[in-house]
Amino acid sequence: MNWRNSANGQANGFSRRQAIIAVAGAFGSAAFWAAPAEGHPGEEISHTEEAIHQETIIKASRKRVYEALMDAKQFDKVTQLSADMRAGKSYGSKPTEISREAGGTFTLFGGHIVGRNVELVPNERIVQAWRVVDWDPGKYSMVKFELVEEGSGTKIVFDHTGFPKGDAEHLATGWKMHYWETLGQFLA
Repeated sequence: MNWRNSANGQANGFSRRQAIIAVAGAFGSAAFWAAPAEGHPGEEISHTEEAIHQETIIKASRKRVYEALMDAKQFDKVTQLSADMRAGKSYGSKPTEISREAGGTFTLFGGHIVGRNVELVPNERIVQAWRVVDWDPGKYSMVKFELVEEGSGTKIVFDHTGFPKGDAEHLATGWKMHYWETLGQFLA
């Protein structure tokens, strides 16, 4: 039985079994999320298993950062600020859609990125089962955005695990270019 998007009642191909596996993976990765990435100081990629850990400070409140990440209209404006989008690159033609409910789905970057919200704690944490559409069918990774008050701004403590081997460098660069830089510009 497929979960259904409550907004439109359409099946999206994400089964309960996949969701349970994704949630189990999230809890299994909790110990890793609490530990800094291994390697040289300042490195963001683990060298013992592929995972990404990044931290960035955005000059906006946790509420504004959360809303920019979870509101489809705001996030669409964030993506339009990326160098790729300004240069006319298109990742697809699907509109940005982001459910505001745990268990709800999202479609980003023209349909190039899809997934499901696993846990949402407003203004504090977002955990998602996340995938690039050209990955093998059924392959989902886990992303976690932890929003921590940092003076008048917000520190985003970000972890990404469970993606295909060999994708770490590309994904780490993508998070910086398409999320942190553009989110900072949008909320400035």
